[in-house]
Amino acid sequence: MIAQRTLKTLTRAVGMGLHSGQRVELTLRPAPPDTGIVFRRVDLPMPVQIPVHAQAVTDTRLASTISNGGAKVHTIEHIMSACAGLGIDNLIIDITAEEVPILDGSAASFVYLLQSAGIELQSEPRRFIRVLQPVEVREGEGRSLKWARLEPYHGYKLSFEIEFDHPAVSASGQTVTFDLGSGQYAREIARARTFGFTRDVEMMRANGLALGGGLDNAIVLDDNKVLNADGLRYQDEFAKHKILDAMGDLYIIGRPLLAAYSAFRSGHAMNNQLLRALLAQPEAYDLVTFPRDSQAPAGFAELGQYH
Repeated sequence: MIAQRTLKTLTRAVGMGLHSGQRVELTLRPAPPDTGIVFRRVDLPMPVQIPVHAQAVTDTRLASTISNGGAKVHTIEHIMSACAGLGIDNLIIDITAEEVPILDGSAASFVYLLQSAGIELQSEPRRFIRVLQPVEVREGEGRSLKWARLEPYHGYKLSFEIEFDHPAVSASGQTVTFDLGSGQYAREIARARTFGFTRDVEMMRANGLALGGGLDNAIVLDDNKVLNADGLRYQDEFAKHKILDAMGDLYIIGRPLLAAYSAFRSGHAMNNQLLRALLAQPEAYDLVTFPRDSQAPAGFAELGQYH
């Protein structure tokens, strides 16, 4: 059986919010089967639980934000990506501020945290959302066109094309395809960092954003080049970070997907629109389990093991 997974023990991290610049503590706790991933704002006078699901997303400017009433958690996509990449179904995340710490700007630190806590198989089967019909969202046309699509696929594959007219990005390759069944998430995707342009960072700071951003937690580009002394971690790190983000954004649906995702210039907003479009068409998907590992897509029984 492809079983649900949680952590063997709790684990902690301390860091800074990318946009808020606030110090924040995270405690990741094991959770029972069918809990899903739930954030708990433990800094509030009465702790508030914010379960992760597509309708909980209330803001997609620069990051994915979920809310429950007035309580919010910003920038959840990197930790959600790590959970998707390692196949973590059930997790309680205690957080002491309203933004997940950026750490090094990738999902690698979250992968390390989850793996160091150990991954435990549970008694209930994983329930996958299997896409049965293509679902697509589109916006703009010509130079402003962007789109994202889910199509039937026995597994989970993502293809992303970016389009930045910038020498460093053009030289790096603007298209990446990744198949989760390869078992290479931690090695091939998780280390790709978020990126930004100096001209945008100055404007964002003037608006009280990116207060915690810098060369130690993002790739920063001026008009011509990458400013980080150590350069890129992957030749195609920009496009790989978009795959990382998409995996996190799509996992907000609350269950693992069986689908092929493809996107052109998509982002947090469009990824959430795609989830809502899928859920609005009950005939476009079903829920499946795999009583025998051999029935599941190749590599899915091994997710979360060290590579």
